[in-house]
Amino acid sequence: MKTILVLCTGNSTRSQMAHGYLQHFANGRAEVLSAGVETHGLNPKAVQVMAEDGVDISSHTSNLVDEYASRKIDYVITVCDNANERCPVWIGRAHRLHQNFEDPSKVTGDDETVMANYRRVRNQIKQFSQSFIDQYIR
Repeated sequence: MKTILVLCTGNSTRSQMAHGYLQHFANGRAEVLSAGVETHGLNPKAVQVMAEDGVDISSHTSNLVDEYASRKIDYVITVCDNANERCPVWIGRAHRLHQNFEDPSKVTGDDETVMANYRRVRNQIKQFSQSFIDQYIR
């Protein structure tokens, strides 16, 4: 079974959403992990928009990438430019892919505007995750 690590800056939003979708689409054919180069805790708005699409990430934790330093990782997916630039050297043994997604937690405005942006980014991550599983896992 292949192991996929999704890496972002704080492992709170984008990497958590990708983790949820990759796990969902892999349907037991891959182990999916997520981590950050820092930890910022699980973002409640990410949990909310994922639940709206039927994917429960409420039990996920915000992990530091160093926790996986001794693990064999087959694929590392960086989902933000910062994590891509700060990706630890040991991950070089894995096949690396990079897809930058806008950080929805940086958007300001009323609740409707903020949540619409979370959903837009979620949908982009969903599409990317489905394509990744179709190409590399199936």
